[in-house]
This record gives sequence, structure tokens and C-alpha cells, in this order.
Amino acid sequence: MARENKIMSIAQAISHVKSGDRIMVGGFGLRGAPDALVDELVKTDVRDLTLISNDLASPHIGLSKLLDKKMLKACIGNYYNWNPDLIDAYNRGEIEVTLIPQGTFSEAIRAAAYGIPAFYTAAGYGTELAEGHESREFNGRGYLLQEAIPADVALVKAYKADKLGNLVFYKISRNFNPTMAMAATYTIALVEEIVEIGALDPENIQVPHIYVNAIVKEE
Repeated sequence: MARENKIMSIAQAISHVKSGDRIMVGGFGLRGAPDALVDELVKTDVRDLTLISNDLASPHIGLSKLLDKKMLKACIGNYYNWNPDLIDAYNRGEIEVTLIPQGTFSEAIRAAAYGIPAFYTAAGYGTELAEGHESREFNGRGYLLQEAIPADVALVKAYKADKLGNLVFYKISRNFNPTMAMAATYTIALVEEIVEIGALDPENIQVPHIYVNAIVKEE
């Protein structure tokens, strides 16, 4: 049986993002982020996206371009106070914002990747972040129920991929990228290098090919 060709042009890969999708974007601020994929997404006419990301970067840079073009209906993340434009849009009622402690955010994405629907965490208990969450006590300590955070599409940045879609991440790109790649229904990986099947050391593969749907070579 012929293998599926996962190597695509950037436009072909991004065409899988549809209006109303929940999209995860890897990176920590501007570092280790799939910038070229975001820039290609900005060129499209999709709307009403829910963005799942660590933050929204600085105004008019990176993910903030999605806000500038009014492509977002909601954001889920943890450092959105870095971007005053998002705060202004939220205060005007133009966008929904859900703030989640960073460790909880990371674990909720991992939970989605492993098919865990929810988990309890002490982070946020007794604060405003507890609003809307079920709470429970274990061993005399309060915890909040946090649901997993899945997505329709993940945009991630990796160092290398083989032609099957096995991914290797390097340095700063080993932030949210690997878990996001496994927590979405459709994953698009922007990579610096594509190698032949068998060229990657199996011990160094951080995301298996079964989680990856599209590979885009970074220009």
C-alpha cells in the first residue's frame, strides 16, 4: 500500500484550517514558533478561530497579526497581558479570553494528547481563576477540575522530519510544540530539514508520525 505524501506546500497545508476551528500554535512568545505558518494563515479569509497558545506575542508581530485581522473569537493561554491590543479588544467585548496557569495549560494539552478528559490541580484554587470550575478536596487540600484542551489544528515548529512525519525538536522549539502536535486532530509541522525514512535515530524522535498530517519545509 502506498504511503500518504505528507510533504505539502505551505498554502496547501494551511488550507486545512477552517473558520470556527480551535487552533494550537507552538512556541514560547516569539521563540520556537512556526512563524511562516502563522503568516500564511493571516493571508486566508478564515474567521472565528479559537487560538490556544502560550501568549499572543507583541502587537502586530507573530500571532498578534491574527488579532489585527480580526480572525479570532477567543484565546486560551497564560501570558496574554503582554499584548495591550488584546486587552483592549477584550474590554470592548470583541474577543473572549481564558487565562490558565502555565503548568495547568501544559498539562491540559498533554491530557488531550493522551485521551484524558480532565484532571484535578491545586493551581488557581481559591482565586478568581477558580470561577466555573468544579472543586474537590483531597487530603485536606483544595483542587480544581481542569478539562483537557484539544484542538482541531496544531501549527508546530520542529527541527527535522522524515518523510513519514516523525519529528525531532531542538532547543527552544521543545516547549509546547511536541505536546500540541499530539493534541490536535490535524497537525501541520514546519521543519528546517526533511530527511529520508530511516535517517532519524528512533531514540531521538519526540513525536511519532501517526500524529502528523502535513510537513512544510521552511524556506
